[in-house]
Amino acid sequence: MAKETAQKINKPRAIRRLVIWYKRNSAVTSIVDSAASSAVTASNVAGNVVSGAGSVVSTASNVASNVAGNVVSSAESVVNTASSVVSNASSIAKNTLQPLVFDPLKRLQNNDNILDRVEESQSRRIWIAVDGMGGDYAPGPILEGCLEAISRFPINIKFVGKIEKVKDAADKTGLAELLENEIDNNRLELIDSGEPIGMNEEATAVRKRKNASINVAMDLVRNNKAEAVYSAGNSGAMMASAIFRIGRLKGIDRPAIGALFPTRDQTRPVLVLDVGANTDCKPSYLYQFALLGNIYAKDVLQVKKPRIGLLNIGEEECKGNDLSVKTFELLSAEKSFDFGGNCEGRDVLSGSFDVVVCDGFTGNILLKFLESVGGVLLDILRSELPRGRRGKVGSAFLKSNLLRIKKRLDHAEHGGALLLGVNGICVIGHGSSKSLSVVSALRLAHSAVNHGVMDNLNQLQKLQVLNS
Repeated sequence: MAKETAQKINKPRAIRRLVIWYKRNSAVTSIVDSAASSAVTASNVAGNVVSGAGSVVSTASNVASNVAGNVVSSAESVVNTASSVVSNASSIAKNTLQPLVFDPLKRLQNNDNILDRVEESQSRRIWIAVDGMGGDYAPGPILEGCLEAISRFPINIKFVGKIEKVKDAADKTGLAELLENEIDNNRLELIDSGEPIGMNEEATAVRKRKNASINVAMDLVRNNKAEAVYSAGNSGAMMASAIFRIGRLKGIDRPAIGALFPTRDQTRPVLVLDVGANTDCKPSYLYQFALLGNIYAKDVLQVKKPRIGLLNIGEEECKGNDLSVKTFELLSAEKSFDFGGNCEGRDVLSGSFDVVVCDGFTGNILLKFLESVGGVLLDILRSELPRGRRGKVGSAFLKSNLLRIKKRLDHAEHGGALLLGVNGICVIGHGSSKSLSVVSALRLAHSAVNHGVMDNLNQLQKLQVLNS
């Protein structure tokens, strides 16, 4: 019965309920507008009163200093009282009116997350192998993120790493008791391994060090003991380990790393690939990236007919370097997906495309640039907000909106990127990943498994162009 009720939840109905709520509560909006206008008027009046009081005090001081002293004392008392009243009114306005106006908007903006939680609550629990030693801050933050993800999503974790170091990290971060509880509940398992492949090591090191943490985690997927693998370590080593241990999909020459970028429509991110796996590409590689991205967008992002774009310096088909021109010809001739033409840099985040393909060199620069945008934008907004009491009142009303902007632009909220083109679900995390990034990445891995991405990716080998 609960399952049937959950299935009836849909976004259009939520939106209609919100519209009805606003119509019925239009008076609240009117009150907020009036309160804001009154606050500004009160501030101006207070300023004039204080200015006038200062002038009177100055004149009185010239006439009789003793009398002026009493006037000054009284004036200060009045001003302090007025300031206290304005401050209290601001606090009451924020605490009382802001939830009435902004909470429904927040519920609308987070509506997809609510629906995702309903979907996840109905999904089967899966095992995910985690390279617990990979990353700049491993293993502590990686373990913390895994424990948080277990409590939020229907997943179990096989945590791969040097067990002594993992337990020491759990003791230092206060997670030892929770770790033992999850082990007893059979929702987390510690798998011993050797040291990780360092960030500065060559990717080929995975062939010499078979007990490296990423190799042990990848073997769990190869032996069907886990359905996905996650690592925030050396991305080149992870790709090499995936190719050597679980293999490439038939017909795919080079795997690609696909990352989700935010767009104007927060319910519809854009998948950009490759963002770092292949710095030098052939037109056939980019063509294959488009095929991989098309399937991912359909299965995981639930886009019925994804629009594919080729990152270029102009919209015309003759623009760009030799790689771009030849790739355009290949994509234009393909009928299995919707090719929307060239995508300029300004169009990547516009929402006009669902998938954007490029070589790994260009894509990685684009990814790193986007990671810095969120922090810079928030710093600019903070510096432009007015100072003084008015600025504080305005900032109080904008705080929740600014936090949502930060969340949409924060790469940690997106967590990881999928390694597409290998015979398994592999999620690559940022080297500086902490607990929030780990949670987001594990959610991505869970979603990919439950939407049957691998089943559809394996169908690519049937395409004539891949067999020619």
